[in-house]
Amino acid sequence: MDVTQPKQEHLLALKVMRLTKPTLFTNIPVTCEERDLPGDLFNQLMKDDPSTVKGAETLMLGEMLTLPQNFGNIFLGETFSSYISVHNDSHQVVKDILVKADLQTSSQRLNLSASTAAVAELKPDCCIDDVIHHEVKEIGTHILVCAVSYTTQTGEKMYFRKFFKFQVLKPLDVKTKFYNAETDEVFLEAQIQNITTSPMFMEKVSLEPSIMYNVAELNAVSQNGESMSTFGTRTYLQPMDTRQYLYCLKPKQEFAEKAGVIKGVTVVGKLDIVWKTNLGERGRLQTSQLQRMAPGYGDVRLSLETIPDTVNLEEPFDITCKITNCSERTMDLVLEMCNTNSIHWCGVSGRQLGKLHPISSLHLTLTLLSSVQGLQSISGLRLTDTFLKRTYEYDDIAQVCVVSSKIKEN
Repeated sequence: MDVTQPKQEHLLALKVMRLTKPTLFTNIPVTCEERDLPGDLFNQLMKDDPSTVKGAETLMLGEMLTLPQNFGNIFLGETFSSYISVHNDSHQVVKDILVKADLQTSSQRLNLSASTAAVAELKPDCCIDDVIHHEVKEIGTHILVCAVSYTTQTGEKMYFRKFFKFQVLKPLDVKTKFYNAETDEVFLEAQIQNITTSPMFMEKVSLEPSIMYNVAELNAVSQNGESMSTFGTRTYLQPMDTRQYLYCLKPKQEFAEKAGVIKGVTVVGKLDIVWKTNLGERGRLQTSQLQRMAPGYGDVRLSLETIPDTVNLEEPFDITCKITNCSERTMDLVLEMCNTNSIHWCGVSGRQLGKLHPISSLHLTLTLLSSVQGLQSISGLRLTDTFLKRTYEYDDIAQVCVVSSKIKEN
C-alpha cells in the first residue's frame, strides 16, 4: 500500500506590500432642512464625526488620511516601491536565509534586491525586512517574483517563491505636430492629455533639442517685465484634459547649411515631462527621439532673407534672396526673371551667377515693382543649371502688401 507523505510546511512566512502614499478620507454628507422630520440630527452627527472638517462638514473631503486598501494603479514613469518581510513563524533557528526579488517584464528580468548576501541566522519571531524601488519604464504586465531559500536545523535546504502580478498603465497621451516655416525654423506642437482618473500637477514640460538645434519655449508671455505661464499660476491638468505646448527650433549656425538639416528625416529632440499626483508622488516620462520630415527643396533651394511688409504702388523695392546648392555636384547657374500680371522685375534677365559648389550659398539682391494694389504674390524667378540644362522654377515665393503712395503717407 502506497502512503503519500504530507507536504511539509515552511518555517518562514513571506509578506509583500506595495508602498504608496495615503489618500485623503472622503465621506458622503447627508443633510436635511431643520423643518424636516430628522430636524438637526444629521447636521449634528456630521459635526460630531471626527473625519469631517470643522466648519465645513458638508464637504466630502476630510482631514484624515486613509491607508491604501488595495494594490492600486501603477503608471508608466512612476516609481514602484514595495516592502518585503520574511518572518520566522517557527520555534527554531533558521540559517542561511537568502531573499531575492526580481521584476519580470515583457522584455527583461530585473534584480531589485538591495543585497545578494545571505543572512547567517534568523531566530524565532524575528524577521528580515527590505524595501525595493524601481522606476517603471515599460507598460503592460509586470510580475514581481520573490524567492526565499534557507536551511533548517537538521540541515535540510528549503526553497519557495511567490508571484505578484500587476499592470502598468499609460498616464499620458502625447501627440506631436510639426510646422515647417519658410526659413529653417521648425515649430513643434505637443498635445499632452491626462488619461488617468486623478488630477496632475505639471511640474515641467520641456524639449531637449538634438545637437543640431537650439530651442525656444513659446509657453510664456511677458507681463510687467515678468515671464508668466500661458496656463496661469496653477498648472493642474484634470482627468481627460489636454494641454498644448509650443516650441520653436532653429538650426545652429554650423548646421544651417548642411544637407542633413535641409533634406530628409531630421531628429529634433525629445520631450521631458515631469508631474506630481496625490500628496506629491512624482512621475517622469521621456519620449523617444522625435523626427520630422523636412520639406524637400530639390537640388537648388531659393529662400527670402529680407522683404518689406508694405510697398508703394509702382515704386521699386528690393528683396534679398538666398540660393543654396543642396545637391552633391557643382552647378553653373543662370537667373531669369519673368514678369507676371502684377509683378515686374527690374534689371537684366538671363545673367550669369557663376559656379555654386555643393552645400554652398550665395546672396542676391533683386529689384521689382508692383502695378496692382493689394496682397501680391512674388513669382517668376527661374534658375537654370547650364551643366545639365535643367531649369528650376520658383513661384509664390512670398507675398507683399501693395498700397497707394497716398494711403501710406496718411
